This record gives sequence, C-alpha cells and structure tokens, in this order.
Amino acid sequence: MSPDARISLREITSDNVRAICDLSVAPDQEQFVAPNAVSMAEYAVTTKAWTRAIYADEDPVGYVLLSDDDEHPRYYLWRFMIDQRYQGFGFGKRSMDLVIDYVKGRPGVDGLYLSYVPAEGGPENFYKNLGFVDTGRVHGGEVEALLTL
Repeated sequence: MSPDARISLREITSDNVRAICDLSVAPDQEQFVAPNAVSMAEYAVTTKAWTRAIYADEDPVGYVLLSDDDEHPRYYLWRFMIDQRYQGFGFGKRSMDLVIDYVKGRPGVDGLYLSYVPAEGGPENFYKNLGFVDTGRVHGGEVEALLTL
C-alpha cells in the first residue's frame, strides 16, 4: 500500500460491509475502539448518525461513525479506526481531514467533539495533533475533547 493512495469516505453497502467488519486494530489497541460490526449495529438503531468506510484507493482501510443531529447540532466522533495493516501511512490524518470537512458543512456547527481512553498507546496524541483540546469533562472514564471549527 502506498502512502500516496487517494483517501476517500464511501457509503457502506451490501458490497463492502463484510470487508469493513473484517478490519481491526492491533490487539493492544482493542481497548480503545469497539469492533466495526458493533459500531454498525449501533448505527443501525440510531436515527441521528452518519457512517462511512475509509478507502485508500480501492482498498477499505478504516471506519468512521459520527453523531449527526442537525436539529441539535453537537457533532460527535463516535468511532474512528484505521486497520492495523494500514496504520503509519498517514491515512488516519487524511481521513480525519475529510471527516472534519464534512462536519464543517453541517448546519449550526461550532466544533467536533470526541472522547478517548487516556492510556498509553491510545489515540490522545493523534487527536491533539489534529487540534483537539480537552474540555475538562470525563464520560465513563473517557476524556472529552473538542476541535473548534
């Protein structure tokens, strides 16, 4: 896989759902994100959400799920993952840039929220390097962060 691959966010369909469910993070990262099949099941019973498969060229490499309620615009990155085989190529940052661009186009947006498990090997530095700042709130042991848009 080339680090220069074109990154895109695509709808999840019957043609790619199994490939997205088969993506996984490294075993030492499993405490930080739910499996994609669980995330897709939660999406299926949620009315105010947006989900996409992350592709590098024509290969599925990750998954994203957002809380997306334009009636109460508080956009929240619910799930984000890059498969363990595709980490280290810059695909995470480039796909987050696309997610951020999507959120910027939503009504009433002032920022993008997320939460992360504050532990060694977790995504804290990744999100902080994107500009997310801790809000001081903690939910279920996860630290909330905000990227002001």
